[in-house]
Amino acid sequence: MSVTENLKVKRNLTALVEFSRVINSSLDMEFILNNVLLTCLGKFLATKGLIGININGKIVLKSSKGIAKDSLQLFPDLDADDECTSKTLLIQFMENASLVVVEKISSSKECVGIVCLGEKLNKQSYSSDDLEFLKTILNISASAIQNSLVIEELKKVNRDLDSRIQKLNSLFELSKEFGLFSESTKVAKLLIYSIIGQFLVSKFAVVTFDGKQPKILESKFPKEDVMEFLGQFDFYNLQNPLGKDELKKNIGDESALQVNLIVPMQIHGKTKGLIILGKRINELPYSNSDIEFIYSVGGLAIISLENQRLFKEALEKLKLEEELELAREIQQKLLPQSIPGFKNFDIAAFNIPSKQVGGDYYDIISIDEKKFYVAIADVSGKGVPASLLMASMQAFLKIICRQKMRIDEATAMINDLITENTSEGRFITFFWAEFDDENKTINYVNAGHNPPLLIRKNKIIKLEKGGIILGVMKTMIPYASEQLTLQKDDVLVLFTDGISEAMNSEGEEFSDEKLESLSKKSAGMNAGQILDKIKTEVQNFAKGTSQSDDITLIVVKVK
Repeated sequence: MSVTENLKVKRNLTALVEFSRVINSSLDMEFILNNVLLTCLGKFLATKGLIGININGKIVLKSSKGIAKDSLQLFPDLDADDECTSKTLLIQFMENASLVVVEKISSSKECVGIVCLGEKLNKQSYSSDDLEFLKTILNISASAIQNSLVIEELKKVNRDLDSRIQKLNSLFELSKEFGLFSESTKVAKLLIYSIIGQFLVSKFAVVTFDGKQPKILESKFPKEDVMEFLGQFDFYNLQNPLGKDELKKNIGDESALQVNLIVPMQIHGKTKGLIILGKRINELPYSNSDIEFIYSVGGLAIISLENQRLFKEALEKLKLEEELELAREIQQKLLPQSIPGFKNFDIAAFNIPSKQVGGDYYDIISIDEKKFYVAIADVSGKGVPASLLMASMQAFLKIICRQKMRIDEATAMINDLITENTSEGRFITFFWAEFDDENKTINYVNAGHNPPLLIRKNKIIKLEKGGIILGVMKTMIPYASEQLTLQKDDVLVLFTDGISEAMNSEGEEFSDEKLESLSKKSAGMNAGQILDKIKTEVQNFAKGTSQSDDITLIVVKVK
C-alpha cells in the first residue's frame, strides 16, 4: 500500500472515529440524522440527499438537504423490509429528485432506514470504495439512530403517561365537583367547561334521555337542528362513540350540525345521554385518548344527574308517603273508633286496607235508643281515588241516615248523589241494614254487594234483595228492601271480596264456600271470637303473599 493510500485510510479512520463520537454524544434524533446526512454529503461532495427512518414498519422521510419540497411530497409509501431499496416506486422517486445512490441503514436485527444521495459536484460516479465507506458510515449510524428511536418512543410514552395522569387528576377533581351540584343545568355546564378547556371545542350539545325522549340540557348548536339530527338515528341505543366517519356511514350528510364526535353517557351499559361535539378550534382530530377522557367525564356527569333524579324521586316518594300516612289516619277516623253496645246484638268488626289508604268502608250509626244502621261498602279500585270516593260515601250516608226516610228510598238518593259526584268507571257495591234493637228486626237493601250471610241453626240465608250498584247511573228502577225478624243466636256475617278472593301462594282463592263453611262452624261463638276465627283463617291461607285487596268484615250475633 502506498504512502498516499495509507494517509487516506488514516484520514478516513480518523473521520469515522470523530463521526462516531459526535453522533453517539447525543440521543436527539434530529441532531443524529442531520449529522449523518451532512457527513455523507460532505464526504462525497454530493449536491443533495435524504434520510428515511423505519417507523412502525414504514420508511418515513425524516431529514433532507437540497431537494425541492414538491419532489419531497412524492416520497413513496415503503415497507421497511430487506427489499425496500430496490422497490420500483423508490427508483422512480429518485429519478424524479435526481438522486443516484441509495443504501440501507441496517442493524443486526432489522432495516433501520435508508439514505439517498444525489450526484457529486465533480459529476463523477460513486466508486465501489465510496459505497463501502458509505456503508461503514451507515453501520456506525445504525445503533445511534436506534437508540434515538427508543428515546423518542420513551418520550412519547412519557408524554402519553403525563397526559393520562393529568386527565386522571382532572377526572378526580371533576368527580368531587359533580357531587356538589344539585341542578342538572349546573352539571351540564361543568361537563361542557371541562371538555372545552381540554379540547377547545367550538360547538357542542349535552342531551339526556327521559325514557326515549331526548332533553337538551346545553347546546351551542341551534336546538331545533339538534332535535332534527337526533331523529335520524337510534341514539337511545348507541353503545360506542361515533366519530365523523362513522356518522357519515350511519347518518349520511351531517352538515347541518357539522358534528365530529358523539359520545354516549352510560350507566350499567344503558345510554342515558349524549355528548355531541363539533370540530376543535385547532382543527386537530379527536384521538382515542381524547374519546376515553370525554367518555369518562360523561360517565361522571350522568351518574351525578341520575343521582339527582333518584334523590328527587326519593324526596317526592317520602313526601307522598307522609301525605298518604296522614290520609290513612284521616280515613281510619272516618271508620267507627269504637262499637256501641246494644241490648240484643253483639257486634265486632275490622278493616285492613291493602295500601295505606283503601276503598272499603263500614259504619255503625246509632239513631236513637232503639234504631241503628250497619253499613258495608266496597269502592272500585284501591288507593287514593277509592279512598276519596269512600269519604264522599260516608258523608252522604251520615246525613241521609238522619232524614227518617225509608231505606229503599234512601238508597236511591245515595245512588243519585254518588252518580253525580263520581267519574265514569267508578262505582260502589253497598249493603246496609236498619236494626231495631227492641224487636230484633232488620230492614236491608243490597246494592250489588257480596250477599251477607245469615247463619240460623246451621243453615245459611243470603241477603240479596236490593238493586244495582251505586254510581253507574241514576236510579231508574226503585231499590227493593226486605225486612227480617231475627232469632236468638242468629249470626250475620258482612264482608267485602277481599275476604272471599284472598289468594294463597298457588293462586287459589279463599272462596265463598270456605267462608260459608267456616261461618257455620263458628256460629256458636260470640261475635268477637267468630271475627277472630275468620280473620286468622284468611291470614293463614294467604300467608307468604301480598294483600291484593282491602279486607273488611262485620259479625253481628243476636243475643
